[in-house]
Amino acid sequence: MSVESIQAGAQKNTILPEPVPYHEQLARRNRQPELTALLVVVTLAFIGFLIIPMILVIMKSFQTGSGAATMANYSAILARPEFLTSVFNSLKVASASALVAVLLAFLLAYTVNCTNLPPKFKKALALLTQVPMLLPTITYGFAIIYSFGKEGLITKLFGHQLFDIYGFNGLLIGYVIYTMPTCFLLINNSFQFVDKKFIIVSHIMGDKPLKTFLMTVVRPLIGTMCVAFIQSFFLSFTDYGIPTSVGGTYDVLAMTLFNQMLGSIPNFNRGAVIAVFMLIPSIISIILMAVLERFSIRYSKVSQIDLPEGKKRDTFCAIASVIALVCVLSVFAVILLIPFVEMWPFKLNFTMSHIAALFTTSELMQVFTNSVYVAVMTAIIGCLFAYAAGLVTSRSKLPAPAKRFVDSISSIINTVPGMVLGIAFLFAFSGTPMQNTFWILIVANVVHYFATPYQMMKDSLSKMNASWETTAKLMGDSWFKTIVRVVTPNAMPTVLQVFGYYFVNAMVTISAVVFLTGAKTQVITTKISALQHLAKFDDIFALSLLILVTNLAVKGLIAFATRKKPIKVKATEAAAATVRQGARKSVEQVAAGSFQLPPINPRSRNRNVVTGIASGVVVAILVAFGFGAFSGTAMASQQVVIYTNADDEAVAAFEHALDANGFKDKYIMQSFGTSELGGKMLAEGRSLEADMITMSSYYVDSAQERNHMFQPLTDVKSKLLGDSENTKAPNYRSPTTAQEGAIFYNTEAIKEAGVPVPQSFKDLADPEYKGLISVPDMEGSSTGWLMVQAIVGAYGTGDEGRQILTDIYKNAGPHLEQSGSGPLKSVRSGEVAVGFGLRHQAAADKAKGLPIDYVDPEEGNYSLTESVAVIDKGNKTNPMAQQMAGVIIDKGRAELLKTYPTPLYQGEKAPANGSKHPKTFDKPLTVDLLQEHQDFSEACKRAAQEG
Repeated sequence: MSVESIQAGAQKNTILPEPVPYHEQLARRNRQPELTALLVVVTLAFIGFLIIPMILVIMKSFQTGSGAATMANYSAILARPEFLTSVFNSLKVASASALVAVLLAFLLAYTVNCTNLPPKFKKALALLTQVPMLLPTITYGFAIIYSFGKEGLITKLFGHQLFDIYGFNGLLIGYVIYTMPTCFLLINNSFQFVDKKFIIVSHIMGDKPLKTFLMTVVRPLIGTMCVAFIQSFFLSFTDYGIPTSVGGTYDVLAMTLFNQMLGSIPNFNRGAVIAVFMLIPSIISIILMAVLERFSIRYSKVSQIDLPEGKKRDTFCAIASVIALVCVLSVFAVILLIPFVEMWPFKLNFTMSHIAALFTTSELMQVFTNSVYVAVMTAIIGCLFAYAAGLVTSRSKLPAPAKRFVDSISSIINTVPGMVLGIAFLFAFSGTPMQNTFWILIVANVVHYFATPYQMMKDSLSKMNASWETTAKLMGDSWFKTIVRVVTPNAMPTVLQVFGYYFVNAMVTISAVVFLTGAKTQVITTKISALQHLAKFDDIFALSLLILVTNLAVKGLIAFATRKKPIKVKATEAAAATVRQGARKSVEQVAAGSFQLPPINPRSRNRNVVTGIASGVVVAILVAFGFGAFSGTAMASQQVVIYTNADDEAVAAFEHALDANGFKDKYIMQSFGTSELGGKMLAEGRSLEADMITMSSYYVDSAQERNHMFQPLTDVKSKLLGDSENTKAPNYRSPTTAQEGAIFYNTEAIKEAGVPVPQSFKDLADPEYKGLISVPDMEGSSTGWLMVQAIVGAYGTGDEGRQILTDIYKNAGPHLEQSGSGPLKSVRSGEVAVGFGLRHQAAADKAKGLPIDYVDPEEGNYSLTESVAVIDKGNKTNPMAQQMAGVIIDKGRAELLKTYPTPLYQGEKAPANGSKHPKTFDKPLTVDLLQEHQDFSEACKRAAQEG
């Protein structure tokens, strides 16, 4: 049988499919279900964890107490003159800080990239510039005080204070230190793509040095420097960690937001208004970023060329860079010193007790472990998420609008303040399974810091050969296999850099997570914030040192791991060349429409998709299992969760009473600052993680009025003294302590100042105390209410009382503190001679042998009670909570009286260390009265600033 007859028979019995046109084959090849699935995941994540929470913030800004939507909150905020002042101050200090930070970062980046200095010197310069990124901003303010304050380390070295550190000066220093590393990374990265051959050309053509510098260095970087300025501006504009320490009376918008959300009278609706105002510059910046793209200069090829000799240039850059770095890093020298000193600046003998406490105190080690866990999980999930988004926009043929959506979201995230994001998460996830878990912290961190890792991954992936996936598919490899075997190994250095970026930022962040942590999810930065309220600054510096060492270790490991060159896939490149050569031979076939690509195996494609999804599910299960094994839950062990704002002495008394009465290991005690705990109570209501709280009584009453969240106490047997309104507690709370106010002073500083020891608040109003006193602002701290109560009780709210409080604020100047422990911090460090705060804290310092003493003011020692209450969770209420509340009151008061010597219950007597002038206010201490006194205080504060 001939070949012709076989072909003829085949044509009779077999119907062959018509050739598929080449354009249709290409369309089939361009379908990318894996990348489409990634786009869907990324989009849903953005909708769920960014867009919806931010919409809730905007909606909250229009709501009133009755739930109606009005413009009342906006009118109330705009009517406050201090709001506009804080906006102007924020714009001014953030702009100045950004300008200085960009100039210093440019100097350092220029030294690294455009000089002939030794490579090791330039490498050290680049590494040291990034050190400030490894510390939380809340530590910066303390470092500035302990460095440049009246008793600071650098002040002692020079013999006198170099400048005033409070207000604009302190904020400028802190913000420049904070944002300069970020600016350096942006500018230094762009220097890699500046073609230096044009410097040589300009030099040969006889251009003047200034023209050469401007045209060949500054001009290509102008877009990047503007982006760095915007980035620095927003980091400064939205930070509240630095203003809490050195802001003084220089109001900034971030502190205004914090005081509205977590001040002495939280108002979430008005806080949401301020959050919306903070988003306005974000929108403007997105427009600016789009405009700045036009100024970017991209070279088709960057030449590697030696720069011309320039000894003067190199010498100047070396000296200037070293001076800049010394000025920046010298601020942090105290962090390496104070943890090893018994008590700065009074007891300077060497000790390891503060460091030892980190590793012997189970609570501190648990907090550190939590931080490392959150940082690692943030880094892992953040890497996967940024990698997925990068693949969607740089390695896909998806529609351009889809790619622009991801880019736009990245730009939005880049300008959303962390504090606003934290508030949004608080509104969105209160009462959900994510509340008070590590997951809410991890997700918040991933979203908050997404922009920079995404840009890093996008840049890395877009620089790779665009034909790798196509070549691999033609050779029969799946998309997933190509990503794992080809793309990921080449992107691994960038992946590790992204891991390090997420890890470090998760370790140092506080702006978002301060709103979201619970009893078992406290991290190291929120612990530092709580220690600030307890004036435990030695522990703060020790924890800061631990953060620094941990971040340095991680950065070192990543630097070691990325020393090797990226893997090059020679086989794939060779295959690509073969395919291209074959493609050239098939031009005629393509033109004729008869060219056939290898058949698509739908089973193989589906199997690859299923394999990818299954792998993701397995990873998710492993992560979830690790999370559950690591964290556990209080409910699983039936432990009672106790939230408290109490000082260490009170917490110790609670624990001693509970442990001695059969409840050892049956509870978890978690400390918060008064503001943070008050905000959580009002925002979360019955969804609060705690089973029981001890908290300022007026906060408990306010939370009960708003949320009806407490049960009547059934196991408290003790009866209260007297019938006055402020000691007669409702049935859902019982007072644990009475926090009294007192005047205290530094015995050495007051002698040096040459002023007498004040005996009354009226004395503090005397001009001779100008610049020598520190008092708390009751807008940010309820401790300040004690002073206002005493002045109003003795002198009224008329001319006399108003003048005395105004003069006190004048004398305090920048030392009007937002924290109740702030005045004691200033008196301890010698920044001022006299302060007002909690009596028992000053008594504790005196007992430790510090040069601190206190005076009971003639106007009276007014007090605020703190109470215990049990959360009403219906069927989920832990029955032991009621029993523990009874034990704390009935069995714990004897020990509490030793520190807080104000009798509250029948049968108690004032101990020998009781105050000389105990007084109670003649009206019930309600939120309404607090608001009335706060308005009085604000009027006096404005008068002091205007005078």
